[in-house]
Amino acid sequence: MIPGYPSFVKAPDAERALRVAAEAGQGDLALAETALALSQAARPGLDLTPIRAHLSEIATCVAAEAQGKPDTVATRVDALREALVERMGYRGDRDTYDDLRNADLAQVIERRRGLPVALAILWIDAARAQGWPAWGLAFPSHFLIRIDGPDGRAIVDPFNAGQTLDTKALRALLKRLLGPEAELQAQHYALVPDRAVLLRLENNIKLRLLKAENFRGALAVLERMLMLAPGDPALWHETGLVHAGLDNLRAGVMCLEQAASLVEAPQARARIAMEIQALKSRLN
Repeated sequence: MIPGYPSFVKAPDAERALRVAAEAGQGDLALAETALALSQAARPGLDLTPIRAHLSEIATCVAAEAQGKPDTVATRVDALREALVERMGYRGDRDTYDDLRNADLAQVIERRRGLPVALAILWIDAARAQGWPAWGLAFPSHFLIRIDGPDGRAIVDPFNAGQTLDTKALRALLKRLLGPEAELQAQHYALVPDRAVLLRLENNIKLRLLKAENFRGALAVLERMLMLAPGDPALWHETGLVHAGLDNLRAGVMCLEQAASLVEAPQARARIAMEIQALKSRLN
């Protein structure tokens, strides 16, 4: 954070975990553990001990399901599905999709229901616990994951009970989400960095809070996102605008100045400079 910026995170352990994640570079993060830090930042009294024990239980169950079977990508996906869906009962929440709890990993674990990206974090975490490569995919409007094995790879939909999607199914899903003219592109198969997965998780909460005009709640979410990605000018810019909307003018100026220092495009920098001047004029 920048000097004088008002912090909304009141959980020291969570704050430390998020700062560690921010300094981890672009490699794989402790994905589930960092998502739980986000949960704890939102609920400072949250005890993560039983939740961590549950994650260990999932990993043990996956290992048991895979034991003694040929190590193929199908075996890996089946073991994950059996553990997470059949044994643990994880499902996509179709009935109350916009419930904020669906993007809070601790509450997803408590309820066994969640959004695609939240469930994906559990699948990725369980796969990596076995040493199996797993990542999120940049598929539009619906979060999917890729599981790799020695004989190939599979694209899996954690929201829909771990359904495996071939090219035909992916094309049908894309057209259902984006319209009949949409076609699969190479970028739809791109791997999503762990940090972007976590930001997408939080963004789901932020967007719902903004829609409900809960701007202070949205500001707290943006604070958590900034701890994960302190070099993201778009996050600083949005945080500054939300501060300004709440008449936190000095904090708004600080955030916009930070955005201006990070953004590269001259036109964007000039636009932010105008916004800074407009805020400063309200301070006088």
